[in-house]
Formats: sequence, C-alpha cells, structure tokens
Amino acid sequence: MTGGSDPPPILPPYVRPGTAGSELIVRVVPRAGRSALAGAREGALLVRLAAPPVEGAANQALLRFLAEVLGVPRTSIRIASGERSRDKRLIIVGLQAPELARRLGSGR
Repeated sequence: MTGGSDPPPILPPYVRPGTAGSELIVRVVPRAGRSALAGAREGALLVRLAAPPVEGAANQALLRFLAEVLGVPRTSIRIASGERSRDKRLIIVGLQAPELARRLGSGR
C-alpha cells in the first residue's frame, strides 16, 4: 500500500461540495402523476412533483420529498436560488457531497 490518499469521488454534475454540506441542482416538473426522481437533464437532477406550482406548494413538496429520499430533516434543506423557477439550487446542510450522491443513487 502506498501512503497516498484516495482520489476524490466522481460526483454527478448536479451535486457540488458546499461550505456547510453540499449543493444540489434540480429541475422541477410540477403536476406530475406522482413525486419521483427522474434522472438527470442538462446538468440538473430531474424531480417530478405531484404538487402544482401554486403559492409555494411545489417548493414545499420538493423539500419534503427530498428530505424523505435523503433521510435528513426537512429543516436541513433550503432553496438558495430559483424559488420561482423550475431550476433551483438547494443547500443541504450537514450532508457532504459524496454521501448526497450516494443517497440519491439509492433513492431511485
């Protein structure tokens, strides 16, 4: 064995290291038949939500759904940008990028 360190893990383009945990880039498709992860599109994780994009309902549904998929408290996820857009940048506090990528892979 050599004394070198392990190479950094290869992350999907929608998972980025952050200062307090990690960042997740998502594209939301509201009014889907059911809420589900739906792969990747243009560098973002595609998330289908059953909720409509009315009065923040889709944003709240997104945060609840991802908290369940990731196994983290709802309060550890916040929308950093894109609150009124389909494309959003989320901050997940306390969950490092490699672990976030692993949990998203097992949540499909």
